[in-house]
Amino acid sequence: MMKIFKWVTKDTTIDFMKARKFTYALSTLMIVLSIACIAVKGFNYGIDFSGGILMELKANQKIDVEQVRKDLNTVDLEDINIQTIGELGDEIMIRAQAKNMDEKEQMAAVNEIKKVLGSDYEYRRVELVGPQVGEELKKDGVIASVIAILAITAYIWFRFEWQFAIGAMVGLLHDIITTLGVLSLLDFDFSLTTVAAILTLAGYSVNDTVVTYDRIRENLRKYKKMPQYELLNKSINDIFSRTILTGLTTLLASLALLIWGGDTLRSFSFTIAWGVVVGTYSSIYVSAVMLNLFDLRKTPDEKVINPFGNVD
Repeated sequence: MMKIFKWVTKDTTIDFMKARKFTYALSTLMIVLSIACIAVKGFNYGIDFSGGILMELKANQKIDVEQVRKDLNTVDLEDINIQTIGELGDEIMIRAQAKNMDEKEQMAAVNEIKKVLGSDYEYRRVELVGPQVGEELKKDGVIASVIAILAITAYIWFRFEWQFAIGAMVGLLHDIITTLGVLSLLDFDFSLTTVAAILTLAGYSVNDTVVTYDRIRENLRKYKKMPQYELLNKSINDIFSRTILTGLTTLLASLALLIWGGDTLRSFSFTIAWGVVVGTYSSIYVSAVMLNLFDLRKTPDEKVINPFGNVD
């Protein structure tokens, strides 16, 4: 472990730019496959989006989940999912799809569940989500994601130059699309918590990108005669140890949640863990490397161009 730590903290001279053609192809392939998977397979929508019933129960002793599952077979509900909560095994969560039920029918199903299970349980949480509400939440989730991408792009545009804004936006789209593709492929539960995780990874990714961009801009002013290819390589190497160490610490925390956080946090923690990996990759091989497609010295560093065409 110490050898790895020493390796990532020393000055590196990796030729990141050399692999740019391969990573362009790899990133394009990942995006295409992700879009294809989403189009063909879709998402495993949770109750937040599809509509359904969520109940949390507690007993005075360890709960026999298999017996509860058999008892609930008599209730007319789709896709009943039962999972334990905590370490003692005396709490369970019941989730059931109820796509074609209105609120009254859902409440009747909840009463039926209570009747079947009896009075030996404490009903700590009961949530009902209708299909209409689920559709509205889907729309709100999409709108929130789009606004986040546009706001981040505008921020990068005003802070740096338009070339940097394009790189940041492409990197963000790359991260979000590939993350959605993996969630679809692995059939993870897609809920409002997952949307929150996606927006979190977008923030993490852009933070990584801004650090890289700051070093590139600094080196543009410092090394005015250095070829752009070499300057981008140097800038990425300058902050490479910081990128790896930050990514490793965040990844370890998210992996701990993934392993020990239980089913409730599984989709969230996996999204964060994947986002750390793909965000680190994109901050180097998408957002930073693609800047070599532009002439960064064409616009004087002292001038700031905004999207409305005025020069300050």
